[in-house]
Amino acid sequence: MADLASASPAVRRPRDAGTDPARAFAGRNPPFSAEAEEYLLSCCLLDGSDTIAKCLEKRISPASFHVPANRIIYEKLLELYQKAPPVAIEVLAEELKTARLLDEIGGFAYLMQVSGRIPTTAQADYFIEKVRELHLLRELIKVSTSAVEQCYSYQGGLEEFIDKLEQEIFAVTQDRITDGAQQIKAATHEAMNVITKMMMKKGELTGVTSGFKDLDQYTFGFQRQEMIVLAARPSMGKTSLALNFAEAAAMPRKGPGITTLIFSLEMGSSQLALRMLCARARVNMKLLRDGLLSKNGEEQQRLLTAADEFSKSAIYIDDSSHLTIMELRAKARRLSARQKLGFIIVDYLQLLSPTDPRVPREQQVAEISRGLKALAKELDVPVLVLSQLNRASEKENRTPKLSDLRESGSIEQDADVVLMLARPRDADEKFQVAADSAELIVAKQRNGPVGELKLTFLRDITRFENYTQ
Repeated sequence: MADLASASPAVRRPRDAGTDPARAFAGRNPPFSAEAEEYLLSCCLLDGSDTIAKCLEKRISPASFHVPANRIIYEKLLELYQKAPPVAIEVLAEELKTARLLDEIGGFAYLMQVSGRIPTTAQADYFIEKVRELHLLRELIKVSTSAVEQCYSYQGGLEEFIDKLEQEIFAVTQDRITDGAQQIKAATHEAMNVITKMMMKKGELTGVTSGFKDLDQYTFGFQRQEMIVLAARPSMGKTSLALNFAEAAAMPRKGPGITTLIFSLEMGSSQLALRMLCARARVNMKLLRDGLLSKNGEEQQRLLTAADEFSKSAIYIDDSSHLTIMELRAKARRLSARQKLGFIIVDYLQLLSPTDPRVPREQQVAEISRGLKALAKELDVPVLVLSQLNRASEKENRTPKLSDLRESGSIEQDADVVLMLARPRDADEKFQVAADSAELIVAKQRNGPVGELKLTFLRDITRFENYTQ
């Protein structure tokens, strides 16, 4: 008992500063280089037009400077650059004096000291990167320290709490990579490679096959870096068609399949797998659920064969609910780092959670749409996004059009291809569900024709096929 009593104070004593990560940085100087900042400002004063333009291209802001005097000088340089580049030191000094900031930075003597720091702008790029790097480290320290303090004051709601921390870190890191303008030479070379492939293939696909010959004739397959929107009213077969696309991409009739990632925010992975199995094995799902299929019959053998084929395929399903666009992009990025992705499907856009629920819904959808388009470019893959249509086409009994895309015009703007699934005009309107045939409208295509085509829908196995009369 004596041992236990003597041990208890050691167990319960307050955490001291030496073991508290939030206090561990106290007294340390943040990473910065006053010399690098002065060298960069000197380059700006030597050749204001070019160096300041480079700074702006690399997203160097006044906050990137740690020394207050350097921050003030750079901020004033930017103001003058916007008015009339290049910026002379005499003009800068006069503007600082007018704003009553000259004495605050150390007077004209400090300006002269900074301007004479370096004789040439040859190393300007190096100092830009150095200032960016140190600023990013300071921001990461600030966010990380804040995260530690927030962990100590945590008051519940773990998922929301973690999401908030991820947003703070993402805000620091999202702009760290910038792409400057490049001479058209490289882009022309890549375009010629595509043209050569087109000429050699003589009309064959240059992208991911949809599995439908009429659609592939319009699009030549789903192309890399494109955002493809598949829109329809509820119960029209959007998910079934998207799963058919996934199967065709990962398990084509000819050649190797590509890794396909499906984000299913509406249905669980087991439900999707059941649909895909029945569709590929051509087994009536209703009879299967009613227990009317023989246990050792032909249907079961077909299901076993389909299950074996799917287990060997490179189809990944993420059925997480309440995903934000940032979480979705992070998950896709992580999987792509492990296994090169070739196709991403999101079912469906309106179910993605907003980053900030306080902003208007139209802005939320616009942010999600932009994020999905950015994902397509970042991972160099086609991204198929399912979306809802509003009720206007139903009320007016007409073919859907682009303006019927629900909740935001940004979906229409961001999409490279917009496909709309609709019931045939002559179909029975008694039930608002998919008919035995469907019209697939190519309503928008940046790099190809638009038009309408028909698909056959096999309702019993929830599968679309090429249209046959």
